[in-house]
Amino acid sequence: MLTDRTLNQNKQYFCIEFKNISKELLPWLENLAWEYKCKVEKKEWKSKYNNYVIYDYEPFCADGFEINITLSCYKSEYLNFVRFLYDNKLKKIGYLTTCLSL
Repeated sequence: MLTDRTLNQNKQYFCIEFKNISKELLPWLENLAWEYKCKVEKKEWKSKYNNYVIYDYEPFCADGFEINITLSCYKSEYLNFVRFLYDNKLKKIGYLTTCLSL
């Protein structure tokens, strides 16, 4: 599930936060951010069972964790386009999954 938050801090750069990203999509999203001149501000693994357990690196057993990533950029258009591509990728994966289940 994607939850995003757009912030305007000091009118210098914009941030967007993606929550609960699948582990398989993380390298794709990081490469996409780099391609569109976005910076990864924060990447964290948050436990689904204990709210106070948060790592800034991938734990050994990442099964019970959700991945959150925050991107920043000086142009909000780049962030909106990254979000658009991410949404389309999730829709395409959902569509292909339903086709497989038929």
